[in-house]
Amino acid sequence: MSDRLYFRQLLAGRDFAVGDPVATQMVNFVYVVGDRVSGDAVLIDPAHRPSELVELVENDGLRVTGVLATHYHADHVGGSLGRYPIDGIAELLRDEDVPVHVQADEVEWVTKGTGVGPDALVAHQSGDVVRVGEIAITLVHTPGHTPGSQCLLVEGRMLSGDTLFLEGCGRTDLPGSDPDEMYRTLSQRLAKISDDTVLFPGHQYAAAPSAAMGNVRQTNYVLAPSSAQQWLARFA
Repeated sequence: MSDRLYFRQLLAGRDFAVGDPVATQMVNFVYVVGDRVSGDAVLIDPAHRPSELVELVENDGLRVTGVLATHYHADHVGGSLGRYPIDGIAELLRDEDVPVHVQADEVEWVTKGTGVGPDALVAHQSGDVVRVGEIAITLVHTPGHTPGSQCLLVEGRMLSGDTLFLEGCGRTDLPGSDPDEMYRTLSQRLAKISDDTVLFPGHQYAAAPSAAMGNVRQTNYVLAPSSAQQWLARFA
């Protein structure tokens, strides 16, 4: 791992947004990736109380210079969760003039959900690299949970959003979901990820906050089916 890599995993309701009942219930993880030398940092999925996240980064001597979104859902980028409003990128952009990096297929969904216009979003294709100082973050398009879901690879870590959890995967019965694409994501697109890559999910739905992909492959029931027919019969 690079000595200059700054990496934090922050749990909503515990590390920030303390006392917020929605944040506490959703158990979202927000991630910070930065370059200790340049002082740049990006927030990944900064929902609930983004101003507190900026303050946490600044207290560590870095500055927020960008945002990456794994997908458009309100508990990851802000918007309305049923009748509950959640602060996110729209509120963040009022105070911070930074780019918001999203997968190209997610632009329309992010705009509809947050009110943030396409001019504030940077659309990416799978394989694109976003640099934070000298730290490279590789974007991997992983549709299924949403059309533009993406996982982020950085120095032996994969930040998976709601594509894959330590136990289970993202739902495929929501607007924009696609069970067939989710199977292709789990069985093909993520097959290239090495066993020693550490999975950091978008929610704490398991006892552990992270795990090596090799362990996840052995224990996660959504990775057990050996064919699309088996997977769709069980999880579609």
